[in-house]
Amino acid sequence: MKKYTYTEKKDTRSGFGAGLHEVGKKNSQVVALCADLIGSLKMGDFKKDFPDRFFQVGIAEANMMGMAAGLTIGGKIPYTGTFANFSTGRVYDQIRQSIAYSGKNVKICASHAGLTLGEDGATHQILEDIGLMKMLPGMTVINPCDYNQTKAATIAIADYEGPVYLRFGRPSVPIFTDPDQKFEIGKAWMVNEGSDVSIIATGHLVWEAIQAGEKLAEQGIDAEIINIHTIKPLDEEAILKSVTKTGCVVTAEEHNRIGGLGDSVAQVLAKDGPAPQEYVAVNDSFGESGTPADLMKKYGLDAESIISAVKKVIKRK
Repeated sequence: MKKYTYTEKKDTRSGFGAGLHEVGKKNSQVVALCADLIGSLKMGDFKKDFPDRFFQVGIAEANMMGMAAGLTIGGKIPYTGTFANFSTGRVYDQIRQSIAYSGKNVKICASHAGLTLGEDGATHQILEDIGLMKMLPGMTVINPCDYNQTKAATIAIADYEGPVYLRFGRPSVPIFTDPDQKFEIGKAWMVNEGSDVSIIATGHLVWEAIQAGEKLAEQGIDAEIINIHTIKPLDEEAILKSVTKTGCVVTAEEHNRIGGLGDSVAQVLAKDGPAPQEYVAVNDSFGESGTPADLMKKYGLDAESIISAVKKVIKRK
């Protein structure tokens, strides 16, 4: 098992803020819109240095999406910023009609996704957003795993033509990816090669998968771990190559098991290479108020849950 270490923890939303500021310096066409959450979305540096390219929309998320769509007509590259719940569920009609249907070059940037929003509870912990967004034709869906990868993704999507949903979170998590990485949309990252089981993870669950892999190695189980940071378009080739080798797969995500990464992987396998699969995801329920760590444990989204799923799926080979 390849060893991954870290010296610092940081929230992925700060990676977005740093990436937005950097891409703002590089590309004068980049503009930012915020729904009254500058601090939460870490958009302060962009606002300070590029005030003429920053739009404080207020608590009017639907208007923000319409404004962003309109700005693309003049060649601008708008980044919208608010919580994931408000970036998707609250404004789905506006995204569908004004952005996705007409292929507008809007970057929908969503913080505080999943259970790790924590104490704010179920009304804010959206667990359906990946499913909502990946179903929209032409929508790219990205869910990076740490600060560095989120920063790199934020920069990379400015050069990608078309609507993008970029999902990130609130809690501080280990920084374990390369600070100078090149982010490739639609290209999976091989975290660790193995032969006994494929663990395909996204977002905060990538680090949990690494922790699980280390413990599994101590028990003689050689896990292949893949980071799917781009859920759509999905790197089907990487998934099939891995599962063909290992013969079974565990998918891990901070999302409802219905409609997320696991379903996307299952579709690929059903079509081109059936194999036993276990899901590590929220089992079709809403969340609740609590600390991120306690919620991840209660809803089965931690390393121990991945280990349990691995042992179960290996028996099904």
